[in-house]
Amino acid sequence: MRIGFIGAGRMGRPIIDRLMAAGHDVTVLVRRPQDHAAAEADGLTWAGTVAETVRTADAVFVVVLTDEQVRSVCLGPDGVVAAMKPGATLVQHTTSDPATARLLVEAGADRGIRVLDAALSGGPQDIAEGRLTLWVGADETVLDDVRPLLATYASPVIRVGPPGNGQRVKLVNNALFVAQVGLAVDAVRLAGELGIEEKTILDAVQHGSGASRALGIVARGGSVGAVAERLADLMLKDVTVVREAARSAGADLGIIGAVLSSDAVETKVLER
Repeated sequence: MRIGFIGAGRMGRPIIDRLMAAGHDVTVLVRRPQDHAAAEADGLTWAGTVAETVRTADAVFVVVLTDEQVRSVCLGPDGVVAAMKPGATLVQHTTSDPATARLLVEAGADRGIRVLDAALSGGPQDIAEGRLTLWVGADETVLDDVRPLLATYASPVIRVGPPGNGQRVKLVNNALFVAQVGLAVDAVRLAGELGIEEKTILDAVQHGSGASRALGIVARGGSVGAVAERLADLMLKDVTVVREAARSAGADLGIIGAVLSSDAVETKVLER
């Protein structure tokens, strides 16, 4: 398939590599002239504008950093949706406000553009190994058409309802993950007060009923501080989106919200 790709960064680039390895024709947006030579050296086909990147694509992937960037690059007269050909599919991977998915669907409907709200969970290594998790909000027939593309780098690919639900699942997941890292911080504190070293408690609890994926990530990092140093910016972004989405929907974050607002999370996890 012909694919347009917006966002060849930490998560986008390994997706591009998997799509190209599967035989798809990928064109990547490279706006800055100083980056053109590097893109060519990496074997990438690139275009300098959004329109050139997406106009002939059967599917367009968006893997940028923020909700604001999604809206900026996708909507408006110079955006992705306006430049895509009728019948093409937009795959939106960026963590964003669920309302953004609705805006994309509405903008696409006027031009016959199909939209997949495809929230992701995992990292570059998961993509490289073809085991990224996707929570997809989309019509089932649209997902079925694009599933072979997604399967080149993701498994499982789980439909969770209409557009917007992919992001809603991701927001709940991210809130729970950061809260669990915060609980790991407090578990280490409690263990220390009981005379147990951090490495000892992290290694031990992984094999007990208190284990979780978040605790495993902390343990593999060696300490809570090491994980915060590596992921604080990403976790802060996710928590900010969760809070804004909950406030917009009138939803109560409850106990999860209390943990996210705790000193353990604010200072030890988000490093604020």
